[in-house]
Amino acid sequence: MDKLAELEALLYLAGDDGISWQALAELLEINSAELEKLVEQLSEKYQNDSQTAFQVVQINEFYKLTTNSKVSRIVERYFSKDLAKNLSQSALEILAIIAYRQPITRVEIDEIRGVNSSGALQTLIWRGLIKINGKKNAPGHPNLYITTSYFLQYFDFKSLADLPLIEDFEDDESESLNLFGQNEQPDLENEEDKN
Repeated sequence: MDKLAELEALLYLAGDDGISWQALAELLEINSAELEKLVEQLSEKYQNDSQTAFQVVQINEFYKLTTNSKVSRIVERYFSKDLAKNLSQSALEILAIIAYRQPITRVEIDEIRGVNSSGALQTLIWRGLIKINGKKNAPGHPNLYITTSYFLQYFDFKSLADLPLIEDFEDDESESLNLFGQNEQPDLENEEDKN
């Protein structure tokens, strides 16, 4: 079978989790240079085909097969339940704190914000942007929160190293910060900051 078709099949099978380049190279029985060339060929094939809805994206060490922006309208309609609610200002604030300070507990987030964050944390988990990653070795063993690979994909980052430097924002405190390049309006329930 053609290696390009095998690569496409593996990316499809890996789904939302994606597949590491090490696993791809091993399964396809090729070296990393050959894999890089193969991924580039598949990406070009999708870019040059106006009849396809797919693209290959790299998130950290993983490759994923995703839909491209040409079909975003129909994808949004399919996921309208999820997209009906934009992230609130408090959710974006918590997401920024987690992105820059992870792993971090809810209590530590609350101390930074000065308000309870449990509702918005649940929204971010439900949206797949953050997840629980173990427990802190402290009284009560609180959950530790980190961002997910979907967080990187959602905001079009390849890794956490792509996040803007905090220092870039310290000089101009008069403007509101837009760390994720989104124009989302607070639209979620006001219950996020309660409880």
